[in-house]
Amino acid sequence: MSLLTKLFGIGGKGGTPPTAQEAIQRLRETEEMLTKKQDFLEKKIDQELATAKKNGTRNKRAALQALKRKKRYEQQLSQIDGTLSTIEFQREALENANTNTEVLKNMGFAAKAMKNAHEKIGIDNVDDLMADIAEQQEVAQEISDAISRPFGAGVDYDEDELLAELEEMEQEELDKDLLEVEGPATVPLPSVPSTSLPSRPAKKKEEEEDEDGMADLQAWAAN
Repeated sequence: MSLLTKLFGIGGKGGTPPTAQEAIQRLRETEEMLTKKQDFLEKKIDQELATAKKNGTRNKRAALQALKRKKRYEQQLSQIDGTLSTIEFQREALENANTNTEVLKNMGFAAKAMKNAHEKIGIDNVDDLMADIAEQQEVAQEISDAISRPFGAGVDYDEDELLAELEEMEQEELDKDLLEVEGPATVPLPSVPSTSLPSRPAKKKEEEEDEDGMADLQAWAAN
């Protein structure tokens, strides 16, 4: 058993060593106690200093005693400062160690979980899964290609027939253009007027008889 254990009874129940949390809590309690002790000594130092000033040379003996007590308090205060520094350093080291322990514990926990997950999955299962994914992607691509293919794209036509049809269409267009350039073959007759022609004025009866007589005379002379 160590000297500290003998003097202060430090240790867990049944001789088990204390945990980091227990040790940190003890150190914090000790720091709190020593801080209170500091406040007390500082007040005592102020009191002794005031007593020495009050007596001064009029009561040298009382003044000197006050200064001596002041020196002792200052010495105790200095010791407490050193002790607090040591405790603070030890507490910080324990806190860091406790933090590292928790970090390592959690990392170990995560490593076990990862190992368990990998064991459940298995490398063979991963290969099979990736093969299934690749196969399904190929099927999806085939479906996509089939859907996007234009209707009737797979029907074959005779190119000779298509060329003959094209030449026939071009010849029809050429004949049409020639007819437009030459103009119409026959000139259309004028249309019959819809209004009637003006009638000749009626001749006088005497003029008609003279004309008939002249015609008879010419016919006799010719014989």
